[in-house]
Amino acid sequence: MPVARYMGESNAQYYASRDPLGAGGDFTTAPEISQMFGEMVGLWLADVWTRAGRPADAIYVELGPGRGTLARDALRAMAAQGLQPQVHLVEGSPALRQTQAGTLAGAHFHDSLDSLPEGRPILLAANEFFDALPIRQLVKTESGWRERLVALDGEDFVFAAGPQPMNDAVPARFADADAGTVIETCPAAAAILQDAARRIDVAGGAALFADYGHLSLRTGSTLQAVRAHQKVDIFSAPGEIDLTAHVDFATLVQLAQREGLAALTATQGAWLGAMGIGLRAQALGVRAPDRIEEIAAAHNRLVAPDQMGDLFKIMAITARDWPRGAGFAEGKRRT
Repeated sequence: MPVARYMGESNAQYYASRDPLGAGGDFTTAPEISQMFGEMVGLWLADVWTRAGRPADAIYVELGPGRGTLARDALRAMAAQGLQPQVHLVEGSPALRQTQAGTLAGAHFHDSLDSLPEGRPILLAANEFFDALPIRQLVKTESGWRERLVALDGEDFVFAAGPQPMNDAVPARFADADAGTVIETCPAAAAILQDAARRIDVAGGAALFADYGHLSLRTGSTLQAVRAHQKVDIFSAPGEIDLTAHVDFATLVQLAQREGLAALTATQGAWLGAMGIGLRAQALGVRAPDRIEEIAAAHNRLVAPDQMGDLFKIMAITARDWPRGAGFAEGKRRT
């Protein structure tokens, strides 16, 4: 089977059957590390909304909202700025929907963007959403490019090259790559980004995406698996491990711009710093002096280059007639 099918079916089973977050789960996300992350997201959305004229019918949309922690903290920060939008959550996991309903009373649930209200400005957030979508891998063989498959070798899963030539699906810059080179694409991420961009272009709004990934095209497999906060073999327990891959932000930026929207990127550390997370950490420390070390550790984990600061990226898209979001250095290339 293609890598995309293996990843998709494994993650579908994984997310449908559990809450994977926290110390007792398999991984921890930025909103679970500190309230400061969600507050910065909420302030960013409120700032764009304010400078766009404060449209009263704007809605808050979140893709893959986890436990609802990001939405809770972002909505609190928005409310302080006079923004109290209707909440719409795109979530496919029954287990996580139940948790989210307990955190966010009155939230509306959706299986996809298709059922969102039409004609209302969208304020969208997504944290570590794209990385769990199934990727397609192509591998260069001595006979040319082929789709990378997951096959059985006895009782073990192994990678194999498919029989059909895939040279026409490969960007020209990789045509002469060495044998063994792997490139990745994520059709699902591209489709969702284009759908969100088109809706924002028609109704107005802005979106903020946070994930780990890269800002320039590159080669190599980034598929990985995590269990109990440790990296494990991607074939070790299908359906019982979290499979993810780095997000190709370079392609997503091109797709958004092709739809006519503004698209900006930054490293997570740089963006959070520009949004004022350092001042927020100081304020929290003053209010809770017994938690100063805890707050400082969370701040460092979110912004330090050797923690999440450089690996994780922030991407913003805004409607062509809406103001650009804060925290990005336009025209400055970030890696």
